[in-house]
Amino acid sequence: MKKTARSEGDQYLGLVKFLSWSSLALILLVNLFLSIFLSNYARQDVLSKQKEFALLLAENLNHQIYQRFTLPTVIGFGRVELSQPAQYDRLEKTVLTTIHSFHVSEVRIYDFDKRVSFSTDKELVGQTGYAGTAILEALEQGNSSFQVVSRAGMFGGIFDFHPKPDAVTLRTIYPLRTERSLVPGNPQGFIMGVLEFTQDITDDYQKVVDFQRIIIATTLTSSLLLFFILRVIISRAGRINAQRIAERELLERELQQQEKLAGMGRMVAGIAHEIRNPLGIIRSTAELLLKRNKDADGVNAKLLGAIFDESKRLSKTVGDFLDYARPKTPRQDEVDLAVICDQALTFLEQKCEDLGVAVTRDYAPGLVVRGDKDLLYRAVYNIVSNALDAMAEAASKPAAITVAAAPGPDDVTLTVTDTGPGFCPENKDRLLDPFFTTKDAGTGLGLAIVRNILQSHGGSLTLADAPEGGARVVMRFPPA
Repeated sequence: MKKTARSEGDQYLGLVKFLSWSSLALILLVNLFLSIFLSNYARQDVLSKQKEFALLLAENLNHQIYQRFTLPTVIGFGRVELSQPAQYDRLEKTVLTTIHSFHVSEVRIYDFDKRVSFSTDKELVGQTGYAGTAILEALEQGNSSFQVVSRAGMFGGIFDFHPKPDAVTLRTIYPLRTERSLVPGNPQGFIMGVLEFTQDITDDYQKVVDFQRIIIATTLTSSLLLFFILRVIISRAGRINAQRIAERELLERELQQQEKLAGMGRMVAGIAHEIRNPLGIIRSTAELLLKRNKDADGVNAKLLGAIFDESKRLSKTVGDFLDYARPKTPRQDEVDLAVICDQALTFLEQKCEDLGVAVTRDYAPGLVVRGDKDLLYRAVYNIVSNALDAMAEAASKPAAITVAAAPGPDDVTLTVTDTGPGFCPENKDRLLDPFFTTKDAGTGLGLAIVRNILQSHGGSLTLADAPEGGARVVMRFPPA
């Protein structure tokens, strides 16, 4: 039974751990998926707004270049030649005034030879090899394109709490036309070149990163919180289940013990009843012959004395069997435990003196409980007598016994403590079982009868070892 219950407990603990960790992994995966989805949605939304804004800026820049530079230059100079400082300065002024306060870090204009004909970085003017595929598509097909460049990468920006300028940039490529009205629907002019400008969108992109951090922090916090709650619930369920398994095992053991003891009790009661009457005749006959032949020779007197003593001892054993097999219903009188303890210690006083046992009485009159005086006396007597026998067998020096009683909030406690060897750990769980004894001449019914007496009075019996050594027996009674 214990092995089965233990294996069930181990399986349940394994299931609890598996459910806990698998639930944490599932919660983290789901929340991580949601956080990635929401953060990517927010990032795409921000980038979409930035592209729309960049497209408007490109159209305005195209319009300003055409209106303020291209037309006046053609009219004044006949043709556009950026190699002339005056034309270059006029274009530069037009571009700089248009992109002012729009976080544009660089502007380039490519001609049909894929050469940089204008740049805010004058060292690039006249250079080739900078035109990529997007520039070629803009020249040939008139397509606009956008490219986001992040120095830290998609996930690296999450850990960069102080990004530097130009950490995230948006590169816009737009075909530069002869005329593009700001009114939608008007026809477009022919392509003169390609406009490329780079914007610093670090601040706006950082808002998305902050939003991602909030989502990740919220996800981790909620996941840990849910995991903690789930673990508490599962642990509580595990404790309840373990407690129920223990209670079921205890109930099954008690039922088996009761069935075994009931059958044994019926058998013992029948045998004891059959033995009791002839044994009584033998005892009374031996006592009568002993009185009549007390003046006879010593051998006959000793034989009769031995017969009488053994019949008396056997009669007591039979009485114990009957008391255990057929316990009587206790009376419900008001009994003072202090008086019971005094009577038991007085009766055992000579035995204590013979063994050299010092007796300490730690109780006062007035410890009233409701029960049967004779049964309670027998219970206290058995406990104290067992303590004296244990100290005598162990020859413990100094030998002492303490009988203490005190009222509590819910019960009255009677404690008997001795300086003997205490209870053997291997036999401690079996000491209350009937017919189990460590004495050579014992019946194993003493403590079992005491427990039955206390249970019939609504009390309990506890066996333990005293902290300073020896045995401690605690009897608890409900107050009157």
